[in-house]
Amino acid sequence: MDRSIFTPLEKAGLTTLKLQYNWRTDEHTLCAAREWDTETDFSRYNADFTAYTTLSHDGEYLNTAQVRELFAEHGLADYLDEVLDLVRQGRHEGIEAYFHAGKNIRFMCHQHSRRLGLRNKHHAIMAGGTRRHPLSTPEIDVISDGLNLGRAMSFKNIAAGLDFGGCKTTVHTDGIDLDDLEALGFLAFAIDRCRTMTSPDLAFPTAMADAINEHFSMQFTNGPSSPIGASGKPTAYGTYLALREAVRFTEGDDDLTGKTAVVMGLGEVGWYLAEHLIDAGALVTVSDLDADRVTALQDKHPDAAVDSIPVDEVLTHEADIFCPAAIGGLLDDTTIAGLRYRYVFGPANNQIKATNQAEEERLAQLLQDRGILFQTEWWHNTGGVSGGAEEYLNGADASPESLRKRVEDIIPRKTRENLEQARAKGVTPTTNAYLTCVETLYGDV
Repeated sequence: MDRSIFTPLEKAGLTTLKLQYNWRTDEHTLCAAREWDTETDFSRYNADFTAYTTLSHDGEYLNTAQVRELFAEHGLADYLDEVLDLVRQGRHEGIEAYFHAGKNIRFMCHQHSRRLGLRNKHHAIMAGGTRRHPLSTPEIDVISDGLNLGRAMSFKNIAAGLDFGGCKTTVHTDGIDLDDLEALGFLAFAIDRCRTMTSPDLAFPTAMADAINEHFSMQFTNGPSSPIGASGKPTAYGTYLALREAVRFTEGDDDLTGKTAVVMGLGEVGWYLAEHLIDAGALVTVSDLDADRVTALQDKHPDAAVDSIPVDEVLTHEADIFCPAAIGGLLDDTTIAGLRYRYVFGPANNQIKATNQAEEERLAQLLQDRGILFQTEWWHNTGGVSGGAEEYLNGADASPESLRKRVEDIIPRKTRENLEQARAKGVTPTTNAYLTCVETLYGDV
């Protein structure tokens, strides 16, 4: 863990690091600080103190030059520049980091844009999930993951019509016990400091949302007690509506009766998407590594004659529709050349195997050149983030019916607009989605 932005903090007894970037001027501003004492009890957060209480009589604050000197002192000047370059490449606003030395919790909020969240009358001005990475994961990989997902959240919030900026929070630690109020209080404190609305993501149980909301803060959504239920259902429904809009765009109506469709992955989202397709009269084939999931779906819908194929046959199977609903990184030069589908519309994240936007757009063009209609998934798999916003904004009054109406009002319309604009401009729907987001975030600068 020597190559870590937290190493200088630990050595110097500091708690906080802010790496900020102004893409308008191409300048970085850095700040490090000791904002609380080691004996601060975060299990008392929002009881004895708030996110904005001064917690140390012996605070220390370092400016940009001093932060650079601190990193150089510990042989990490080049590593700092590497991290800052990642921030620059994505035009992120920066990384806000908090360190709990006693529990070795390394909290980083990867902040892409606050623009849509300004003046929104909410405490949270950004939205994005909170995920955990074990300490065995190299920190630079954690940062890259967080920055990429934070940028995607800015775009996804635009697609969902939500007035929140985009971010992603990573917690680099080996585990957090939900009975450990010191650790949960620290996470709640850091989330509130960042003014983020969030939900538990990778390697965090959904029950963490309920535990933090009960004891500390109300910035978490999508816990077991959520009034709108699991996020998979609205995500699946929104993807299904986007697919129908794609069929309408191409064929003049959205009737799926008799169309052949493959759903890859029967997890929290794929299962419900398959059921929507079955109900619409499509001839559905499913694929999942868990044979029991396949059998369970077939048993639930005996009259639908749901077929199944092995996972390794999905990319060479022939059907009208392909819905990736599990792992990403499926679509590259080789697999695209072998596809025999007319539509690729699914909810899985990062379906195109690309490390940057230019590569993603190139592969999207290959799909279009082969006559396959594809739209980057973050433009339509927004039901989950819409559900989080519904719960955050309306609390106990949030309802599945209200969320369903929002999904029905926004996702088909946004899909139709994106497809029509792409055709008018002579670009792929993926490129047009990026152009729309860039114009929204940076257009008047």
